[in-house]
Amino acid sequence: MAELRYFDADANLDEVVACVKSDGACVMTGVLDPEQVAALKAELAPWVDASPGGRDGFTGFKTSRTGALVARSPLCREVVMHARVMEMANSFLAPWTNRIQLHLTQVIRLMPGQGAQPLHRDRLAWGGYIPAEIEPQFNTIWALTDFTEENGATRVIPGSVRWPADRRASLPEKTQAVMPAGSVLLYSGSVIHGGGENRSDTDRWGLNITYTLGWLRTEENQYLSCPPEIAKDLDPDLQELLGYTMGNYALGYYSDPRQVLAATDTLPPELALGRKPRQRLDGTPLISGDAF
Repeated sequence: MAELRYFDADANLDEVVACVKSDGACVMTGVLDPEQVAALKAELAPWVDASPGGRDGFTGFKTSRTGALVARSPLCREVVMHARVMEMANSFLAPWTNRIQLHLTQVIRLMPGQGAQPLHRDRLAWGGYIPAEIEPQFNTIWALTDFTEENGATRVIPGSVRWPADRRASLPEKTQAVMPAGSVLLYSGSVIHGGGENRSDTDRWGLNITYTLGWLRTEENQYLSCPPEIAKDLDPDLQELLGYTMGNYALGYYSDPRQVLAATDTLPPELALGRKPRQRLDGTPLISGDAF
């Protein structure tokens, strides 16, 4: 049987990132304490309880998915911005971008009777158009309940990141991300994986937070899930992770449909939140006399 590597919460992050690159996935345990997990579940419960099951066999008829978590859950904002995870996401994606962005936020609840999800690669969200040598995303699933073999712990095929599209995993090549609540599964967009079968009599809750290259379209439309009237009150680091900043030169500006400013009609997104950009695209701070 294939095995996932497990790391403690204080593990060397370079080693963890290297494992995600080579194996496609690994687990860090003890990242959230029981009190943090309980608080997250309590804050998310009204939204999760109101979320219906999926619409097809892939999303899962007995699986609910709850998004817009940055707008809905202050505690999820802290998880999104978790310092060690952000450091790993930036390191993992650095070869292909000068800025990362938030790809999606979602509570995935597998209810009793949910069958196994088809195995897949998340990078196929962009079809087959991204060259194989470019890794488009860094993914996390935070266990808000224990992940067990019986309740549908995520199935993973370690080492499948470089497999050809038509290769199918044999039983010994498959494993599950069994982990206690408070752990996080870290995995790439290229590893083959899928939700497990929930054969238990309780729900399995996973908090799926994903980061992607700053020049790609995101799976969750953050400007609609967290519009300017909400985003304006968030920490600037989180605002920029949501995409309220230029992704590169001439990438992500807007024009105010109500007026034309004297200086320019191509505006940095920060102005929609009532503030100026904090830095130029080369990373240097703006100074007095700059256009914005």
